[in-house]
Amino acid sequence: MVTDGLDPWAGVQVETRVNGEVRQSGNTRDFIFPLDVILRYISQIMTLEPGDLIATGTPKGVGPVVAGDNIEVSIEGIGELRNSVADEPC
Repeated sequence: MVTDGLDPWAGVQVETRVNGEVRQSGNTRDFIFPLDVILRYISQIMTLEPGDLIATGTPKGVGPVVAGDNIEVSIEGIGELRNSVADEPC
């Protein structure tokens, strides 16, 4: 995990692309609740350990996706995650 120079309070850009097209673009400065409020709330319920991830939700725009689509999520200062959408039989 990258921590050097990463300051989510100052703003970290997060972007989602589907098949190379930007579908979401946001910044940690745009959260509905400030990070310190989120961290305080969660830490009242459970112990947070180094490496824990907190899902905060995303801006509108990524869906719908279909089998074969390629999704890339990039977080400034951390890197990029790439996945392909697969179809599973019900």
